[in-house]
Amino acid sequence: MSEYDHTAIEKKWQDEWARSGIYKTGTDSSKPKQYILDMFPYPSGEGLHVGHPKGYIATDVYSRMKRMQGYTVLHPMGWDAFGLPAENFAIKNKVHPRVAVDKNISNFKHQLSLIGLDYDWAHEINTTDPAYYKWTQWIFIQLLKKGLAYESFEPINWCPSCQTGLANEDLNADGTCERCDSVVEKRPMRQWVLRIKEYADRLLHDLDTLDWPEHIKEQQRNWIGRSEGAEITFAVEGADPVVVFTTRPDTLMGVTFLVVAPEHALARTSTDSTVSTYVRRALGKSEIERTGQKAKTGVLLPSVRALHPVTQEKLPIYVADYVLATYGTAAIMAVPDLDERDGEFARTVGARVAETKLMSADEALKVSDGVRKVQYRIQDWVFSRQRYWGEPIPVVHCEKDGVVPVPEAELPVTLPDVEHYEPTGTGESPLANIETWVNTKCPVCGAPAKRETNTMPQWAGSSWYWLRFMDPANNSALVAPENEKRWGPVDLYVGGDHAVRHLIYARFWHKFLFDIGVVHTIEPFARLEFLGFILAEDGRKMSKRWANVINPNDVIDTFGADAFRTYEMFMGPFENTIAWSTNGLVGTRRFIERLYRAQEYVVSEHVPQLDVALNATIKKVGDDIADFKFNTAVSQMMILQNEIDTIKKIGKDQYATYLKLVAPFAPHVTEELWHELGHTSSIHLEPWPEYDEAKLVSNTVTIAVQVAGKTRGTVALSRGAGEEEVLSAIFSDPKLMVHAPEKPTKVVFVKDRIINLIP
Repeated sequence: MSEYDHTAIEKKWQDEWARSGIYKTGTDSSKPKQYILDMFPYPSGEGLHVGHPKGYIATDVYSRMKRMQGYTVLHPMGWDAFGLPAENFAIKNKVHPRVAVDKNISNFKHQLSLIGLDYDWAHEINTTDPAYYKWTQWIFIQLLKKGLAYESFEPINWCPSCQTGLANEDLNADGTCERCDSVVEKRPMRQWVLRIKEYADRLLHDLDTLDWPEHIKEQQRNWIGRSEGAEITFAVEGADPVVVFTTRPDTLMGVTFLVVAPEHALARTSTDSTVSTYVRRALGKSEIERTGQKAKTGVLLPSVRALHPVTQEKLPIYVADYVLATYGTAAIMAVPDLDERDGEFARTVGARVAETKLMSADEALKVSDGVRKVQYRIQDWVFSRQRYWGEPIPVVHCEKDGVVPVPEAELPVTLPDVEHYEPTGTGESPLANIETWVNTKCPVCGAPAKRETNTMPQWAGSSWYWLRFMDPANNSALVAPENEKRWGPVDLYVGGDHAVRHLIYARFWHKFLFDIGVVHTIEPFARLEFLGFILAEDGRKMSKRWANVINPNDVIDTFGADAFRTYEMFMGPFENTIAWSTNGLVGTRRFIERLYRAQEYVVSEHVPQLDVALNATIKKVGDDIADFKFNTAVSQMMILQNEIDTIKKIGKDQYATYLKLVAPFAPHVTEELWHELGHTSSIHLEPWPEYDEAKLVSNTVTIAVQVAGKTRGTVALSRGAGEEEVLSAIFSDPKLMVHAPEKPTKVVFVKDRIINLIP
């Protein structure tokens, strides 16, 4: 037998699979379907490190099993290549974003090919392809027609380093820019906004229909942040009334002061220098920073008092940055006796605290003329970016007709090639400087008009891409109805980021497309599996900064793709974040080598001693892959391998079955061994093994024999054998008879486990 040469074997079969097209998406509609999808990657310049393929390998294992189980499988891959990451990389390396993206994609595809993944590359998509973003623009126009896209001019998150506006979802927990960690400012700016808040209740309600991890659904619920409460109006001496939102109208009698956000009209129009200074500083913070800070701060609005709607007591009004303009009415009634946050603020500013006498909510609303309201934490989606590398927003501005969508027949509005694409920093996209592109004609009246120069955010292309995978070459529709009904929804979606942003945006767009009849399901992703990250061996995140990045190319070169794949599935529970271990990789390499050497043990006849272990492995591997418990599936295969190595023989048919179980994890070596057995078709197109229920548990048990508590040997008997049957077996065994008392004074017997003879 030849030595196991992973390099030769893996290249041989990767070439053969590409030539034969065995992973081509099937068209047999009589079979059940499985649409299995990875969160498609942004093709960075650094390429993949060993943490990136974990999810890709998992979907590969799962899709291979499903294909063998008789499903028609769609398992595609593509590229989320627009947006800040690609543009910043291009600027840093002085190369056009298009050139950088094409080069990075080529590198990514090469790295993925080395792993032996079963993607159907005929379904490949790229968000920067005009044939793709034509339909991203088409969706925007439909949103505009339905009143769900609108122009706004108000303060938004502005990153001074990236020089673009950002949505709230683009910020870190401390309020800094997610891309560059810069402190984000609030800057009034013209932008396009999508009315995602109109879908808040549906986004919240339909979470209950999804097979998703509960902590992911809870993050979505928290971000949507639905609150039921009431609006109560407080009259103000010498100023307009202040309307507050409260979830506890029953605490009205405990109100001792009001607090308004720095953006509130009372705060912005104050002529007091202390208030003005506080407001200016507060507006320089992000909302996340304001709500996350431990110490509450605020200032009193001098000479302004509110009147309690019941008692007419004069109440002070404070300005504090923990109150947000984007939630409720930008004003709250403070009940420091019952509310921890209000109490902390009261102690900070020296405000009064009174004992609260609760009243019924209905009574509170009646005496204060209050009205019931529902509020949401989620805000409408800021959709403009003042950068070059993004989808052009397909509208023109006409002095006579205002904002006019580009006719659908003229889509796509292509991104022009430019020599200089650096951000301007003025609040305008670099596209504004390209007069030949900007100047156009109004589609309505034919008069001179100007194109929109803001571009879409990176999230646009990823908010519907799973639909294009179903029908990637369609030039006349986003997706043909028959293809959408065939494949939708995505049966399994796997990824390790974007628990809030992408998933909320994608669900919003999908629901909108459902409303206009493009899709037939209310949700895009029926099942979600969220993966834990792989850290470096030093326990830190892999980063050039720490010089701890591990390139999968190097690992595959040394250990082989099959060992690499099996290790990433074996290293721990899929959802856990775990540090890389080269020693662990050595272990899976040895397992692959033992599997390869086991061909020496193959015999023509069936080996009954392996029946129980083999059937147990068939059941557990199948169940564990389905449940994404890959580590215990690999562990079970190793247990079976130990049995084979101990017995040193395995029937040819049993070995073939064993290879099928390992095939999703280690596709190359199993394909090689399958053909060594004399087969001519691919193992990956074989039917998945079925276990024999009767052989899951052995009918024979081994019972330990003790004399005065000391083990003297064992007897093998049928499961359930009684005490007399066990004693008979002992006294029929010459080796045991030497030690056993002829007439023990006491017998301790545990059925199927142990017998102890006391002399």
